Amino acid sequence: MLSKCVFSAPLLLALLVWRLGEVAEACSCSPTHPQQAYCTTDIAIRAKVIGQKEVVAGNDNYGNPIRKIQYDIKQMKMFKGPQQEIKAIFTAPISPVCGVSLEREKEYLITGKLESDGSVHITLCDFIEPWVSLTVAQKRGFETRYETGCDCRIVRCASVPCAVNDPVECLWTDWITESTVAGPQTQHYTCIKRNDNSCAWYRGAAPPKTDFMDIEDP
Repeated sequence: MLSKCVFSAPLLLALLVWRLGEVAEACSCSPTHPQQAYCTTDIAIRAKVIGQKEVVAGNDNYGNPIRKIQYDIKQMKMFKGPQQEIKAIFTAPISPVCGVSLEREKEYLITGKLESDGSVHITLCDFIEPWVSLTVAQKRGFETRYETGCDCRIVRCASVPCAVNDPVECLWTDWITESTVAGPQTQHYTCIKRNDNSCAWYRGAAPPKTDFMDIEDP
């Protein structure tokens, strides 16, 4: 006679909460300034989503199919990446494992990872925003400005006191001053090198003057 395994309601609830917690922790990302996103990403493009479908990309170690979402895109502009045009990007099917949900017929600024087979994979940890929601400074940043500051380091201030430890660091204080990581430094500033090789925040889309100023109105 087969024995039955009976779970009490509290035990079942505890198991459910444990599994939900395990899934929720599967996708955890640190806030990233758009300049950091540009400097560390494999690709950065402006693209329009024109199609979507689920595809199977091989099997896992247990023989189960690995499902992904394929977004067919129309590449509008390449800011960083390979010479060839990117026609599709891939992501996980659900957000708990960092899957990204994009809207059809909408234009995005997309950063992501270039895989060894030439495909592009995106996650919730990548900088992906509707193109229309970007500020002028952010658009110009991806076009030219952010690249000039890739030798600098942006250090996020999560709690006070905080300070930079190296001349090439810029202190990112939006969370402290604005209670959001999408504050003025994120929207309008770039961390770039000055003539003395130290780094400082610069506001504006135009190149700095010969006599560098830390902050300049656009």
